[in-house]
Amino acid sequence: MRTRKTLATSLLSLSAAALLALSAAGAASAAPAPGKAPTETSGVTSHTVVETGGAEYWTAEKMRNAIPGDVLAERAKQRSANSKAAVKRPAEAGAPSTVEAQSPSLQAKAVTPKANASESPVKHIGKVFFTLGGANYVCSANSVSSANKSTVSTAGHCLNEGPGAFATKFTFVPAYLNGSAPYGMWTAKALYAPTQWSSGGDMTYDTGFAVMNTLNGQKLADVVGASGVQFNAARGLSYKAFGYPAAAPFNGESLKSCSGTASNDPNNPQFNTQGISCNMTGGSSGGPWFIGSSSSGYQNSVNSYGYGTNSTKMYGPYWGSVIQQAYSSAAAA
Repeated sequence: MRTRKTLATSLLSLSAAALLALSAAGAASAAPAPGKAPTETSGVTSHTVVETGGAEYWTAEKMRNAIPGDVLAERAKQRSANSKAAVKRPAEAGAPSTVEAQSPSLQAKAVTPKANASESPVKHIGKVFFTLGGANYVCSANSVSSANKSTVSTAGHCLNEGPGAFATKFTFVPAYLNGSAPYGMWTAKALYAPTQWSSGGDMTYDTGFAVMNTLNGQKLADVVGASGVQFNAARGLSYKAFGYPAAAPFNGESLKSCSGTASNDPNNPQFNTQGISCNMTGGSSGGPWFIGSSSSGYQNSVNSYGYGTNSTKMYGPYWGSVIQQAYSSAAAA
């Protein structure tokens, strides 16, 4: 027997190549991912990955041609907006909670606020590649502190359809640059999402976490480091967000950033999300938001969605107690 949960999110525009790929893949729901049946515990849905060969699957050509994950977010956003009256959300009250960064030392660089800026690779930030419904997709992700030293954060729509199947061939490439994988390609052994995302695609909870396998006998955080995280923080903070936008006018081959002070989404306030000035496009979904002005701050959200091809705002979910629960489950696995 198989239980599922969903939470939706939507990022920005589709390139022409992405549209062609999407057309070929079709809009049908993905078949359930192979492996053990997803399990649900205390509002968190988890999926154990038993497949092998994910890293070998992702050739340079497949990585280049992967569809920006914003198409998945857009579907979830529309479903979530249309069903907003029926959504029942748990209370998000909770004291601020933080988890400190893990070594090696993280890169830190103060920047002037911008809608997008070119960045040198950051060891713990990278791209994730995965398949859903027979199509290949790409998002962004970040290594976060955890007891297992193997946890990666991304958008919920980058690992689960919301609602629907979990992704297969989920592979994290930290510090990706122009097709290179300087710290290797890390495959997932388990995927976690809030039940509100996996069973309903509620954009309020568009965050997911992946636990990675070891690579050459090493754990992810021991190789690239891991960001500290914070939950139940104040709203309206200043952030620096990172991602690999792949839809036009970007090509997804290098890291970009946005920075600014967060404000509530006026279009869909029921999502409880916040936005900063940003014109990153599809492919940047799941990229980390850091409190402050550099990648050394606490991670406190992810790139989730924008509005249209020329969107000037990127919105991210509020990391409250529900998303913290999903993180805690993954971090302890």
